[in-house]
Amino acid sequence: MSTASTQLPEGRYGRSSDERADHKLKIVGAVLGTLVLVLIGYFAYHYVGQNKISGEVIAFDAKKTAVEVHLEVRKDSGASGYCTVRSQAADGSEVGRADFRFSGDATRIDRLVTLRTTAPGTTAELLGCHAD
Repeated sequence: MSTASTQLPEGRYGRSSDERADHKLKIVGAVLGTLVLVLIGYFAYHYVGQNKISGEVIAFDAKKTAVEVHLEVRKDSGASGYCTVRSQAADGSEVGRADFRFSGDATRIDRLVTLRTTAPGTTAELLGCHAD
């Protein structure tokens, strides 16, 4: 004696509701993934492409009441802006912070700046550069 199958014949009545739901989820996932990639690209362009001034601390020399900082600044020709530098003491407290302005047509500027401190500083940290 054989048992009869209770399943519907394969492909005879179209897609099942599970297959339709899976197809819709795949479409929604693809659309959302594309939107996330577009947003990442947009923010990356505005962060990297629109930043007209950037800097780097090359070296620093800590003194008793000041820190001499060798800054290298790269910017667009004719752009002006400022870079913020800070110094911290050995215990981590901030002992100095100042903004240094950069303008002119030069695209690369090497400058030795002096950051006055309230106590002996042990570091020189570039917090960021911003265009006007």
